[in-house]
Amino acid sequence: MEQDLKMKLEKPLVSINNVVKHFDISGGLLDQLTFKGGKPRFEKTTVKAVNDVSLFVDKGETLSVVGESGCGKSTLARVIMGLYPPNAGQVLYDGQRIDNLSHNQWLPFRKKMQMIFQDPYASLNPRKTVRQTLEEPLRFHNPKMTAAEATDKAAQVMEQVGVDPAWITRYPHEFSGGQRQRISIARGLILDPQFIVADEPVSALDVSIQAQILNLLMELMEKRNLTYLFITHDLSVVQHISTRVAVLYLGTLCELAPAHDLFAEPRHPYTKALISAIPKLGEKRAKHIKLKGEVPTPVHLPPGCVFHGRCVYANERCVREVPKLVKLANGSFVACHGVEENRPMD
Repeated sequence: MEQDLKMKLEKPLVSINNVVKHFDISGGLLDQLTFKGGKPRFEKTTVKAVNDVSLFVDKGETLSVVGESGCGKSTLARVIMGLYPPNAGQVLYDGQRIDNLSHNQWLPFRKKMQMIFQDPYASLNPRKTVRQTLEEPLRFHNPKMTAAEATDKAAQVMEQVGVDPAWITRYPHEFSGGQRQRISIARGLILDPQFIVADEPVSALDVSIQAQILNLLMELMEKRNLTYLFITHDLSVVQHISTRVAVLYLGTLCELAPAHDLFAEPRHPYTKALISAIPKLGEKRAKHIKLKGEVPTPVHLPPGCVFHGRCVYANERCVREVPKLVKLANGSFVACHGVEENRPMD
């Protein structure tokens, strides 16, 4: 996988190489104090949110990252955007490393990389009008821009996302959830970025509004030549919008494949279980794959393959050895000993 990434380094817009992100939740000294064999000792508690993940996002594509809640999707997105520094690994934008930049060095990349957050009720400042929300980043990154130019730009972007520019003086509480998310999208577009991270942008919306927002994102992608990293747990959404799909489990990349191949023939047992849970019209009896066991905690990851405790195909090798990403004939990557050994897993 690393060799493939190095070969593609000139082509991808975004590359992440062996990224690790852990969080220390030990608390104070008293929280760390434990006794073993009658002797006091201090132990730190670490949440292993992202573990040695490598992937790339090509220009003009939509790479979706999927997995259960708590698998590290949003953490990975925030590491890419520079909101969290990685503990190890590298993040590159258009071939340039960005994870080690200072605040001032990051500023040019803020214009190129933007983020749309999950909750439109929490991501907009309730004390700022739409005008202030949209014009503030414009004036910050373009200090020579006049007030009239900033207002014209804001009105133009509002029209593109389907919000009446006449509402530019309104506050967030005066809009519905769908309208707020359109304003959040406008804020993400106001600086004319190349790359957008959409962190579950429709999960907080009514089902009737979700399709409208998804169609809007796809239209904007074509009009503005955007590249998306799309974070979601809704696989029906993934199938509709994705070029490729990355499947995470407990902060570990299990499978990375073109969307069509992933849904037509998933290879990793975890991916198969996720896809089997998608409701299908006309299916008399559900064919869900029921996973055994409980989801391990990211504080104490299991040895070997992180999925082996819930996998019906696991053997001794899965328990003791961490699987590596293996490239398949169709260009997909899978981290599974069973796939590598061609074991029957149907």
